[in-house]
Amino acid sequence: MTDLYIQSISIDWEKIDPGSYLRKIPAIVSLSRMDFTRPVTFFAGENGSGKSTLLEAIAASGGFNPEGGSRNYRFSTHDSHSELWQAVRLTRGWRRARWGYFLRAESFYNVATQEEQYADFRHPSRKYHEKSHGESFLCVLLDQMEPGGLYLLDEPEAALSAQSQLALLMMLYRHSQAGAQFLIATHSPILLGLPEAEILSFDGGKIRPVRYEETSSYQITRRFMADREAWLRQLLAESEK
Repeated sequence: MTDLYIQSISIDWEKIDPGSYLRKIPAIVSLSRMDFTRPVTFFAGENGSGKSTLLEAIAASGGFNPEGGSRNYRFSTHDSHSELWQAVRLTRGWRRARWGYFLRAESFYNVATQEEQYADFRHPSRKYHEKSHGESFLCVLLDQMEPGGLYLLDEPEAALSAQSQLALLMMLYRHSQAGAQFLIATHSPILLGLPEAEILSFDGGKIRPVRYEETSSYQITRRFMADREAWLRQLLAESEK
């Protein structure tokens, strides 16, 4: 057993309706168990491959609000999460996380609004709505991250510049070295480059570990940067057909 907070997950497919759309997501329906071996695990893959769906289910099963926030957040503006969380079972390690946070780019506005409503004299609001989208993302991560925490981040790069993504990468490395655990769904070739992280690809209908250089995020970005003009000529020509 490692010292990770979440050692593994398993899915009881008998708890999923036979007609559920979850059974039509190849990478998800092929999954019965997933083991975590490193402090940082990335879920990578194309849109619709199931990575955010699984991350959301893990978060909800772990006691986090499906729309995001800490375990203390209890609100709902729109129930968009799937039934998968009810079938996910977490195998926890011997350590217990002192703190945790679930960041969803999709519903961050709702969380920022709720944070203002939860504020009081002892816990003043950080007023995320008064900052730019990217600044508020970095601010909440700085506010919430602690060395001994459990963090689930769904596309944290959505509002971040390349420079801010590098700042986040440094935060991930520093806190993971100090005992935190991260599960992150991302398309970012910058974040995916974090040393010593495990990358699980959801592409191809089966979840499997891959090297950084094997991810589509890296390959497409590298090819585009290496011959940008040729790519643009081809893409723009195809768009005119």
